[in-house]
Amino acid sequence: MFRRALNHIGIFFLNLLSLLPMPILYGLAKAMYFLLYRVTGYRLSVVRENLQLALPERSPEERRLIEKKFYKYLAALVVEIVKMSSISKRELEKRFRIKRSELMESYFAKGEGVLLCAAHYGNWEWGSVAIGLAVSGQNYPIYKPLNNPVFDNWFQKARSRFGSKLISMRQTLRAIQASKGEASIFCFGSDQAPSRDESHYWTTLLHQESSIQLGIEKIARKTNRPIFYFNVTAVQEGYYEAEFVPLCLNPQETAEFEITEMHTRFLEKMIRKEPAYWLWSHRRWKHKKPVDGV
Repeated sequence: MFRRALNHIGIFFLNLLSLLPMPILYGLAKAMYFLLYRVTGYRLSVVRENLQLALPERSPEERRLIEKKFYKYLAALVVEIVKMSSISKRELEKRFRIKRSELMESYFAKGEGVLLCAAHYGNWEWGSVAIGLAVSGQNYPIYKPLNNPVFDNWFQKARSRFGSKLISMRQTLRAIQASKGEASIFCFGSDQAPSRDESHYWTTLLHQESSIQLGIEKIARKTNRPIFYFNVTAVQEGYYEAEFVPLCLNPQETAEFEITEMHTRFLEKMIRKEPAYWLWSHRRWKHKKPVDGV
């Protein structure tokens, strides 16, 4: 009971913070950057290890600059996520611009659905909400529920404010089957690390043996829904651009694991172009490929 009350108090203050203008929130982000990076060194050893493993071709000086830029981005991302519960349509569309939706719209016009690969890159939270404003098809972001039901409810409300309908990962196939004949877009986090009991595939990502979820490939090959990649670019603090890039328009014509390799290579290319905007603070490669693994 006491913990639940504290959670609700936390949500109350999050909603109050969300009402602050963006310039003030970014001022708070600068203070947070100093605290995370300069004072506490939040997961600094993890970030440095990941950068060294993934970008050995970069010099130590270059990696240190990426590291600093990452922490500035991380602090800004926190306040941007807080703002998500109150941001207006007009401001979101101004700060997260989406282009190249014409090809997707051609499928929606025929009452067909598409699949979208996305990554934890840039502000994926704003992106998942902005998609619902940019396309005519119903937007279904696939998400993993939080263990804390109070904060999970806050996230669900924030993510669905502009018409998006969240689908729990475990309900994905059922929801896709139910959407047959509907103009829809199902958005998958293609860089979500799979658990040990999930269907996955081992390949290399940024020089490291990596386990990749097979969900989007299995669904695409079964339904033949075309796949696009949500290619995100950070323009400047608080502003992003994204485009829908065709990745595989005829999934049933592909070989096993071909689609998984496609979206993994796309992610790798996106990270190499501008590394600072990926989540380096997570232990990306803590699991090792088993001797008899795929």
